[in-house]
Order: sequence, then structure tokens, then C-alpha cells
Amino acid sequence: MSEAGSIEEDEVVLRVAGQRVTGTLLEPDIPVPGFLFVHGWGGDQGEDLDQAEALTRLGCVCFTFDLRGHAGSDASQDDVTRQDGLDDVLAAYDHLASHPLVHKEGIGVIGTSYGGYLSALLTTLRPVRWLALRVPALYPDSHWDTPKARLDKNVVRHYREQPQDGGGDRALAACEAFRGDVLLVSSEKDEQIPHEAIASYQAAFRNVTSLSHRTILGATHAMRDPRHRRAYTRMLTCWIEDMVKTSRIR
Repeated sequence: MSEAGSIEEDEVVLRVAGQRVTGTLLEPDIPVPGFLFVHGWGGDQGEDLDQAEALTRLGCVCFTFDLRGHAGSDASQDDVTRQDGLDDVLAAYDHLASHPLVHKEGIGVIGTSYGGYLSALLTTLRPVRWLALRVPALYPDSHWDTPKARLDKNVVRHYREQPQDGGGDRALAACEAFRGDVLLVSSEKDEQIPHEAIASYQAAFRNVTSLSHRTILGATHAMRDPRHRRAYTRMLTCWIEDMVKTSRIR
């Protein structure tokens, strides 16, 4: 992949269930694969812009956005459910896929924490070629329509600390069915996602074309240290460059 000559940025407003979801579309000046970024709970698209800009310079169309209840998008964070989040991700994916520069068989999704969980679910509903998950979260399937902010944190924590599989977990079942390429990134000092949850994801990706699991040493869940964020950006960029180079999509 060669570097694009320039990057165009356009603000986007999507309407989902009558509410506003805001995003930023970054694109080069040549037809290339597309990548959707899905931020974590309590975050916003600003956390993904460095990585999106790095991928755009490689020659990819990238779309970041704010889930409902976050930053510039509508709704109260206390009221949005996991279904609302999945609907937002579907709308964002469809917007990216409709872009004339995006190859319909060359779409990747990059999700962080809660966004990683939603990204895994997305793979059962839309075609995804590449899937990168950083510190992906897990949640019990029960209480799906309960607002995300009102889920019992102790129940969620206990669930993550136990080995899970696709037989009783919707997100892990999606991972078991996934056939593309996967990058799974964990943080050495993650205080939110225990090792058992990462191990459950890793075990679920048993039918993929390739799986790369990397750990960022010294990093916490939020990865506020600029050194860790730079390390992640390099890791993600190198992986995607390698994936796209070895594919038939140019």
C-alpha cells in the first residue's frame, strides 16, 4: 500500500431511531479498503482519530463516529441499550460501505472495549474482512434491553472472570463463526478486562484465517500513556498494511 497524497475529512450526521449520531469520514484520493472504528463506553471518536489518520495515509477510507450517549451524538448515556449501540454500529457500517471509494469486499472493523464487543456482534450482520479488537469487553446476554449504564457491574465483572464460550455467549458465538483475519490486543495492566475474558475471545477465534494476539506491556485499559497509544498505532498500522498487501484488494 502506498501513502495517499492527501486526506479529506468530512463531518457526518446519521439519524438512528430518530436520534443523531455524529461521525468523521476520512478518505484518500484513490479507491481503497474501508475501516470502521468503534470507540469504547464513555469514550468518543476522538480517541480513534490518530489511528484513523495513520490508516488513511496508507490509503484506506476510515470512518469514526460517536455512539449515542457520547460526545456529539444524541440521547442520554443512562438510557442507551446494547441494541442501541449495535444499531449505531450498523448505521455507521452502512454509511462507510455506501462510499464510492470503498471496496465492498474489503471492509475492516476496529473496536475498543465495549466497541470491540459491538464489533464482534456486527460480524454476524454485515460482511467484515478484517477485525481488530483492543481490550474487548464481554457481557452476559441477559438483560439485553436494559440500559448499558444500569447493568450490575458486579455481575458483569464475575462473568468476565469465568471462562466463556460461544455456546452461551452471543459475542463469542459471532467470533466462532468469523472467517476473516483478526488482531486481538490486550493491555498488561488492564483493570477492567481480566485475562480470562481475553482468553475466551482468543479461544473463540478458532475458525479464522489468521489470528494475531499482542499485549501492550505496562498499558492500562484506557491506555492514557502516549507511549502506549503510539505503540498501539504502530501495531495496528503494521498489521493492517500486511493484511491488505496480502489480499487481492488494492
